[in-house]
Amino acid sequence: MSSRQDDFDRGLKNRRAVLGDAWVDKSTAGANAFNAEFQDLITRFAWNDIWGRPGLDHTTRRLLVLGMCMGLARWEEFELHCGAAIRGGVPLDTIKEVLMQGAIYCGVPAANTAFKLTVDILKKEGLLPEPAPLTPGPRVQMHHTFSQPQLQVALQGTDSGLPIVLSHALGLDLHMWDGLAAELGKSHPVLRYDHRGHGGSAVPEAAFTMDDLVDDAARLIREWGRGPVLFIGLSMGGMVGQGLAIRHPELVKGVVLANTTSQYPDAAKTAWVQRIETVKAGGMAAVADMVVQRYLHEDHRQAHPAQAEALRSRLLRTSAQGYAAACAAVMSVDWQARLGEVKAPTLVIAGARDAGATPAMAQAIAEQVPGAQLEVLADASHLSVQETPAEFIRLLQAFIERVRQAG
Repeated sequence: MSSRQDDFDRGLKNRRAVLGDAWVDKSTAGANAFNAEFQDLITRFAWNDIWGRPGLDHTTRRLLVLGMCMGLARWEEFELHCGAAIRGGVPLDTIKEVLMQGAIYCGVPAANTAFKLTVDILKKEGLLPEPAPLTPGPRVQMHHTFSQPQLQVALQGTDSGLPIVLSHALGLDLHMWDGLAAELGKSHPVLRYDHRGHGGSAVPEAAFTMDDLVDDAARLIREWGRGPVLFIGLSMGGMVGQGLAIRHPELVKGVVLANTTSQYPDAAKTAWVQRIETVKAGGMAAVADMVVQRYLHEDHRQAHPAQAEALRSRLLRTSAQGYAAACAAVMSVDWQARLGEVKAPTLVIAGARDAGATPAMAQAIAEQVPGAQLEVLADASHLSVQETPAEFIRLLQAFIERVRQAG
């Protein structure tokens, strides 16, 4: 066999990369005197000349094909490319957004068919997501606060039980808690929200402080009218939780401080300043990869590439202006000297592999909060609720019982 490749060989390489060997082997090996020229044609022109062009990456081309097949009702082609995209590691959240966009520009009937075919593929691949029924309790209600700046709020769960508020990490949004909120909502009313400058919340023009973020949480709880609450915060959310327990103790029945710190050393503040300047100059794309690496450790990223890519996509959707302002607020956090004022039962969670909010930082919090419980998750780094969800919920369930017993 010649070592020199022609356009067919180059196209075949792209075709295999996108559709997989099994499909391509079936198409090429099964060619006959009637359709061989057609297989040669599409391999050279479609898969080499078009899919081989440098202007778009393969993932973008995959998504364009899905959208165009929806619009033209080419369902056999849609099913082929959708299955290949899923098996090729394209995040389900990204595919879902294409289908949602198609509902507007291709029509609801087309989107209905596309979603049905995609769900069938997910079933065959053993990748069907957890149920999310749109019935009272599991259904997520989306609102905004009446007070300013407006904060996006998600409500779900039961009418009885311990009211729970979930506060997310820097650069993310309330969807960081999707899995945990669904689990907690089986027995409790659950509120999640986007910090100012994040997600669907307002992005203030002026700078803001950690006290502003704490006051946001306080007014949110007052508007909800279900306080005092169990406040669960991770990273930046954990900083807010400390401030809430110190400055608004009447609103807090218990507090969970996950993967967070009460203050940063001067050396870390220098790094924060550099990050702020990087974002101002290059937007979220300039820091997204670095943040993903800090939020999810390497072993987890390799085992869950779709989750890592979804996290990166979410970071890229965050307002650069809001992120930079929040970085400045986080950089200046300083609750350490006041942690002794916390009266609510407190659970501190750390990840043994967390380089940003180290176990030593968690221990410094636990040592100052009266009666605080410290737990270190051995296989977690920063985003512990996603890296070790079973262990995280186990700790929460035990702590919830402790809070109940405390009255």
